[in-house]
Amino acid sequence: MKLSIQDSDKEQLLNQLGVANLKFQQTYPGDKPDRQPVHTVYGGANLFKADTCVRMGDIALNNLKTYAPNFVELAKVLQLKNYEHLPTLEKDIAELTSRLDTISEAERKKEHAWLAYSVYNKIVKKLRTEPVEDFRIDFEDGFGNRPDAEEDATAVQAANEVAVGMQNGTLSPFIGIRIKPFTEDLKYRGVRTLDIFLTTLLEKTGGKLPANFVVMLPKVTIPEQMTTMVRLFELLEKANNLAPGTLRMETMVEATQIIMDEEGRNPLMRIVRASEGRCVAAHFGTYDYTASAGITAKYQTMAHPVCDFAHHMTKVALGGTGIFLSDGATNVMPIGPHRGENLSFEQQKENRDSVHNAWRQGFHHTTHSLINGLYQGWDLNPAQLPMRYAATYNFFLSSYDDAVFRLKTFVERAAISTLTGDIFDDAATGQGLLNFFLKALNCGAITEEEIVATGLSKEEINTRSFFRILAGRRKQ
Repeated sequence: MKLSIQDSDKEQLLNQLGVANLKFQQTYPGDKPDRQPVHTVYGGANLFKADTCVRMGDIALNNLKTYAPNFVELAKVLQLKNYEHLPTLEKDIAELTSRLDTISEAERKKEHAWLAYSVYNKIVKKLRTEPVEDFRIDFEDGFGNRPDAEEDATAVQAANEVAVGMQNGTLSPFIGIRIKPFTEDLKYRGVRTLDIFLTTLLEKTGGKLPANFVVMLPKVTIPEQMTTMVRLFELLEKANNLAPGTLRMETMVEATQIIMDEEGRNPLMRIVRASEGRCVAAHFGTYDYTASAGITAKYQTMAHPVCDFAHHMTKVALGGTGIFLSDGATNVMPIGPHRGENLSFEQQKENRDSVHNAWRQGFHHTTHSLINGLYQGWDLNPAQLPMRYAATYNFFLSSYDDAVFRLKTFVERAAISTLTGDIFDDAATGQGLLNFFLKALNCGAITEEEIVATGLSKEEINTRSFFRILAGRRKQ
């Protein structure tokens, strides 16, 4: 076969292209297979205790049982799939629940009630076992501007409580603190709180940090703020004998200037690069951002179009970098207006209607985030937790069959390429499909056995890497 391009010329050109391709892959390695929490719960640092997350679970479960004592009630409030086929009388609901409790999962999936029943029971189990996935001890908006002596004392107290939580095993799987921003008027306060908290904690624990510990820097607008945090981390690591790179951080998208700078460019990638690999996530601050965009308080909501614009700009800027993205919070709390033991029928109804209305808003906001590819959001009150999990479990379970088909087809296609010796260069897409199941598995929506239906073995699933799965099949 006659060719026109000389091998030497071809190799020179393709080697040059290889350098550029590798540089691109380093910048955009794709989605991380690491666990991403489905939410971050924020609470004022002055209120944090070692068992805060446990107590939040108890409050959340009580809220759910009070205003939706069974899965049918929740399904009708949220209008989950097939809710119209569910019974209304308590006797019939009890009989249906009893029957569903006794049959196999395969048989339950044939029932109209399967989705609602599964969502409800998974919420209850989650609130009993791991109600909070991520908690941020807040020294910013949730704490406010207080006298220096008070914030100093609170930083010491919070650090001591974290140390007790580490010892007792009562902390959330992910945890961290949010300090004040590195604006000109608050930078000294932010640094001091960070120093006091970490120094106290590390002294108390013998130099150990909680698993998945992170420091959140709010209201970032310029790369220099991130660079300053990195340099401070280096000083703290050296002073406390921590391995270089131990401390990690998050940034926040809270101002229009972080979406577009004075030259009409999106600065998010430059801001993340300024962290020198220490930034793991970018969180959206709904209410600061909408205020920055000139939206009046009445209309500052997650559903406002300016939020979608910011989300899409953030995803375009950071897509494929492995940075976790998080949406903001619903500010409507599912708490009734009336308190006390001896409420009238009318007061109980007002409470129920108020809570159910807030549930629907929280459920729809979280669902909207998930549809837009934001798998994490903020919760501000334990009463919001049931709807965080209701929306998350409904999203994953209702999409399960379609996702199984897509990944199974993709795995088979990849296997053919592997067996024929071809290089399968679409592993990033496969990782994205695999991550759907990993996220569902992490939050308790599905089990490992339910991922096996995709054609992957448990051993392959545990690698959490589509590239490793392909490499393993190539060796076989």
